[in-house]
Amino acid sequence: MSNVTVTFLPSNTAIEVPQGESIIRAAMAAGVHINASCGGDGVCGKCRVIVEGGQVAGEPSERISAEDREKGYCLACKTLVQGDVTVRVPVESTIDTSALQRKAPRRTASVQQIGFEEIKQQGLFLPAVEKIYVELTPPDAQDHLPDVTRLVNHLRLHHNEHGLEVELPVIRKIPTVFREQDFKVTVTLARPVRSSGKTQIIHVQAGDTTAQNYAVAMDIGTTTVFGQLVDLVSGQALAEHGEFNGQISYGEDVISRIMFAEKPGGLATMQQVVIATVNKVLGYLLKQSKVSRENISLITFAGNTTMTQLLLAVEPRYIRRSPYVPTATIYPPFRATDLGVDLDPHVTALVYPQVSSYVGGDIVAGVMGSGMYRTEKLTLFMDIGTNAEVVVGNKDWMACAACSAGPAFEGGGIQFGMRAAKGAIEDFSIDPETLEPMIVTIGNQRPKGICGSGLITMVATLFETGVIDNQGKFDRDLKTDRIRENNNVYEYVLAYRETTQIDRDITINEIDIDNLIRAKGAIYSGCKTLLKEVGMSMENVEQIILAGGFGSYVDLERAMIIGLLPEVEPEKVIYVGNSSLLGARMSALTNSIRQQVVGVTNMMTNFELSETPSYYDNYIAALFLPHTEVNQFPKLQARLTERRALIAKARANKPSPP
Repeated sequence: MSNVTVTFLPSNTAIEVPQGESIIRAAMAAGVHINASCGGDGVCGKCRVIVEGGQVAGEPSERISAEDREKGYCLACKTLVQGDVTVRVPVESTIDTSALQRKAPRRTASVQQIGFEEIKQQGLFLPAVEKIYVELTPPDAQDHLPDVTRLVNHLRLHHNEHGLEVELPVIRKIPTVFREQDFKVTVTLARPVRSSGKTQIIHVQAGDTTAQNYAVAMDIGTTTVFGQLVDLVSGQALAEHGEFNGQISYGEDVISRIMFAEKPGGLATMQQVVIATVNKVLGYLLKQSKVSRENISLITFAGNTTMTQLLLAVEPRYIRRSPYVPTATIYPPFRATDLGVDLDPHVTALVYPQVSSYVGGDIVAGVMGSGMYRTEKLTLFMDIGTNAEVVVGNKDWMACAACSAGPAFEGGGIQFGMRAAKGAIEDFSIDPETLEPMIVTIGNQRPKGICGSGLITMVATLFETGVIDNQGKFDRDLKTDRIRENNNVYEYVLAYRETTQIDRDITINEIDIDNLIRAKGAIYSGCKTLLKEVGMSMENVEQIILAGGFGSYVDLERAMIIGLLPEVEPEKVIYVGNSSLLGARMSALTNSIRQQVVGVTNMMTNFELSETPSYYDNYIAALFLPHTEVNQFPKLQARLTERRALIAKARANKPSPP
């Protein structure tokens, strides 16, 4: 079989692939990103590309209209190259990382979140990796002690350091480093988790470099990888950066990635891809902070169970097979370079422990970083993203569960859904009389899709104004051209094609709304089921902690209108942003977190919702806006009744067009 050349525009990237290869796999090999939510199964319709020249084969997809097929549009996952081909990746199919760097709106600060000053005041500031400057007496004719013995004896006598171990790579450095500045050296110590453990001497440097001790904290998310470079002396984060996880080219969700990892060579590929993303983030952090790699002592990782196993190249297939068990919940410290992380060989890597197959280290890190494990208040912790996990409890007990919410909050399963990026509709309002929309996009650009927070705002607004009913169906009697039928599905036109970036009308339809209702229903019913299983109810909750990037942008009132969140006083809701990254940072700053985290993890009782009898009933009840039991949302119900009466009166008095 001969090779053919595929050229991708607008990047003008060319690659040779075997004849008959799919465009999506050619793009993966070329490092060109094309959105592919379903992992190449052809059902999401996100991987639209335009073949501008060359010979291709493949059955036409029903997700591409006849009009667009004439323009050369096809699905990259279902189109095979037969000769040299030129492929243009349209704007709606590409990836935009600029929105990852934007700051979330200022929210209520978490009073429970541990701060650096509090750590110091409580005497807990003892980083997992510490530098100590020592001045040793050089050997002479009367003092023949070996270099390593000289160092260990000094640390025992002057710094009360006992049970020390010196790694072989350090022993190899010592003869040269000790003599560079006449036995004046800085020693880097890696602290054990348990008091009975041994402290490792992992690095030696000539002179006094104690003021230059840094760590990197990493959140390995399903969608994004975020990192912070932390000063272990001042406790400050000197730089922060995020990138989309390169694994998204192989599927949006963890199940798609596990399935890919099961293929020959798949696990190695998935590990290499995520490490490449880690190294890309790391490069930005070092560039922003102007910190030398040699002075990085530690890197901490937090991620869900699947992401952790893929990061570590641990076989993940049994996570998705009954009885759904992870390979491990606790991982020992190891060298970062063993994973291929672009740091010096002495850098220690720490990984947050897991609870179960679907409640991972990112949630444990969130519980630790947000301070939930220290509060007496009955707390509902919710991390909403590509996956949704909930924890309920306080410092004395905790219960947790994962909710199968689906990818709607990340734009998946929505016809014009997309991640938060420039051109994504993030805010929406509607004139209650004319039913004309007003939309705001990220970056104030022409729209090209709808992000998750925008979708919530949209559905809440349409429901509040009576454009859709509590089942998410459009009112067919409203007199507006914005509501129309398309292929037997009713939709509302948000933006006509001449005002968009994608040369198509952007709409929201009843299938999109149904997918959102199912997603929010899974989360709300998960919370309700978990509370019921521990003898509590929504009324008992004293505070809600919203975590995750999505949680930072969601409008609290709109989330309550659709029934994603229980109706509570706004001051009871605490936003902590990326709590996984926060927890990873805290474990670098204080060894106390590392010592307590195993106990907290053991305290978290995991519930498999699919095996909990009450979950299905709660889920069915939540498949309405906001819920079948509207008495759970009394303030909203009163407001809706009043507002809809005013809207109905205004519409009735509106003169008919001539």
